[in-house]
Amino acid sequence: MNPIEHLNKLFESRIRLGVMSVLIVNEEVSFNDLKAMLDVTDGNLASHLSTLEENAYIKVHKGFVGRKTNTTYSITKAGEKAFKGHLAALEAMIKFTQ
Repeated sequence: MNPIEHLNKLFESRIRLGVMSVLIVNEEVSFNDLKAMLDVTDGNLASHLSTLEENAYIKVHKGFVGRKTNTTYSITKAGEKAFKGHLAALEAMIKFTQ
């Protein structure tokens, strides 16, 4: 079977791939930090975060720091499994084509 069949379509977007890459190595990351790390607009990031949340790959945590709202994100077990599977498929694809 060709490894390309095991790639996860949700991670084809560079922004969603970036979000998952950041969250897999950090326990929790704020919206503003993600926005700065990925160099994207509020709307663009929010759209991709919604897609990941709808697929249960990330969790949203809303709170306050002083009087300002603070939204942070973390990866779920399902998200971690899906992302690691995607990375394994990429590695297999590289080995398959050599």
